[in-house]
Amino acid sequence: MTLRVLVLSNVRIVQEGLQCALAQQAGVDVVSTVDMAHAAERCARLRPDVVLFDAARLDGAAVVKALVASAPQSKVVAFGVKESEKEILALAAAGTAGYIRDSAGSADVVRVLEHVKCDELPCSPRAAALLYRQVALLSQGGRPPSASRQVCAMPVSRRELQIAYLLDRGLSNKEIGRQLGIEPATVKNHVHNMCDKLKVHRRGEVAARIRALLRTGASWPARAPDTSPALQAN
Repeated sequence: MTLRVLVLSNVRIVQEGLQCALAQQAGVDVVSTVDMAHAAERCARLRPDVVLFDAARLDGAAVVKALVASAPQSKVVAFGVKESEKEILALAAAGTAGYIRDSAGSADVVRVLEHVKCDELPCSPRAAALLYRQVALLSQGGRPPSASRQVCAMPVSRRELQIAYLLDRGLSNKEIGRQLGIEPATVKNHVHNMCDKLKVHRRGEVAARIRALLRTGASWPARAPDTSPALQAN
């Protein structure tokens, strides 16, 4: 199955270089190259499988949030990432499906895209440990550094936030139930409740809506009394 990729950069030579490199790879089709000014419209119209964007020259987290809002069905992969803790966490929180280091070559780009296509997260052991710690912190009721400045209440519970995180990773109700130790029917009820609370119509819109609320100042929900250790292991 061919992976449809859209390349996003404000630098034309970067667009053309990636397009040329990926055109030589079997199973990859570069459907378009685009700059930031036209990215949202192009993503919404072409609905690519993956948006590959230039994090070295664009505000990574802001770009991802805009792309997720305009094309929630597309997976977003950042390239040119320096792999600092701050950058990795910001990109993960914004909704990226993966990233490519600034030292990577064309073969590394293709390898990452292949992993993303299979719903896998290719990253260094250091990055994996960092993300593990962050998920564990949130699962135990921890707050992001900016939480002290947030004053609005998030309309979803801690359990629902856990489910939203796993929905965003592409898990089914059955898989989420297995991770959290609850029945798939219970997961379905939580998803339905979140859609009602967040005023969205599809499960794929839940995580994007939560991120939008956090950007406007909504606070994280209070810790649930029964936080599943299974989620901490993911």
